[in-house]
Amino acid sequence: MKENIFKLSTVQLKEIALDVQQKVENGLKNHNTEIQCIPTYIKPKTLGVEGEATVLDLGGTNYRAAVVSFKDGKTDIHPADGWSKDLSVMKTKGFTEKKLFAEQASFLKDLKMPAKSPIGYCFSYPAECLPDGDAKLLRWTKGVDIKEMIDLPIGKPLMDYLNEKGDVEFTAIKVINDTVASLFAGLSDSSFDGYIGLIVGTGTNMATFIHSDGIAKLDKSLNWQGLTPVNLESGNYRPLHLTAIDDQVDAASGTKDAQRFEKAVSGMYLGKVFTALFPKDGFDENFDSKALTDLINKPDKYKKKHIKAARSIYKRSAKLVAASLAGLVSVMVAHDPAIKKVCLTAEGSLFWSKVKDCKEYNKLVSKNLKVILEELGHEDVKVKVVGIHNANLIGSAVAALS
Repeated sequence: MKENIFKLSTVQLKEIALDVQQKVENGLKNHNTEIQCIPTYIKPKTLGVEGEATVLDLGGTNYRAAVVSFKDGKTDIHPADGWSKDLSVMKTKGFTEKKLFAEQASFLKDLKMPAKSPIGYCFSYPAECLPDGDAKLLRWTKGVDIKEMIDLPIGKPLMDYLNEKGDVEFTAIKVINDTVASLFAGLSDSSFDGYIGLIVGTGTNMATFIHSDGIAKLDKSLNWQGLTPVNLESGNYRPLHLTAIDDQVDAASGTKDAQRFEKAVSGMYLGKVFTALFPKDGFDENFDSKALTDLINKPDKYKKKHIKAARSIYKRSAKLVAASLAGLVSVMVAHDPAIKKVCLTAEGSLFWSKVKDCKEYNKLVSKNLKVILEELGHEDVKVKVVGIHNANLIGSAVAALS
């Protein structure tokens, strides 16, 4: 790779940030837009959260379940990181809703659940939140395609199944996106003016709070007022300055023209970008972001051109994330000029990955975000990156108990 086709200049990153800003504003006004900006009809408690909730976390094809309790300002999760199960079986042809429910129910009996419990369901796929706290599945991503579930509520059918099959009573269910869960988890620190939830793992997405007055598409009959959690579904953004290699990955994905940002940024696709660049070099078809970071960390085992390309793809991903965050911060400041200090609660294996001879991913994001914000005239806005262990579980429990 003589020329680094993945290099992005500060000027290009600023252009991407401004494009994101414009498309987020469009998503706040209109339905079915590139960046959808889906309101979540839950007002999370920031102080005084008390009680117990059962939390289910379907993040990609990794599934977790736990009981989360809040008492006297302390959070307890049982078991410590939740029971975990690989649900890659979801990707198999002919997989059904009932099979998914059965898989999700299979180890709930091992949890020490209260006799009655609300459910906080962290559901990491595009879904439209409903006024009752449930959500309607818009589409599957990440290689999953259970067609019978699309355009239908996903929370109540699962709760009904669990109540029918189990020994405890689930009293209610709140369904939120993983970015919204991260957003809610960050609220434990009230010293910030603004909050962002970010996921950069198998997929990618962002969430923040926007006042209801700034969301023109809200159904006025709901009488919904105040700060509103907004799930951007930013993985579907089509960024400027993509390459012919990105077009190849998109064309081969089976979801052409969808999730273009995710295909250039996320863990599921970075390996595909790399192997598309070297189609005849014998790399495994399942080469992913972990394989990419392993390649960077073991340079003696690979050719220089492979190391150089892997680093470029890794860095570009972080820069694209930084640009998208800068665009979102610009929206937040436009809606509330008082915002000067932002808490960014970040989740995802790629975001917290480490590589040799190349700044860690989260530091690359922070460094470039600072530069882009200065270019946009927001040098007085400071963004602090925060990692909260089990943010998805904590934020989902907050939702269940709010």
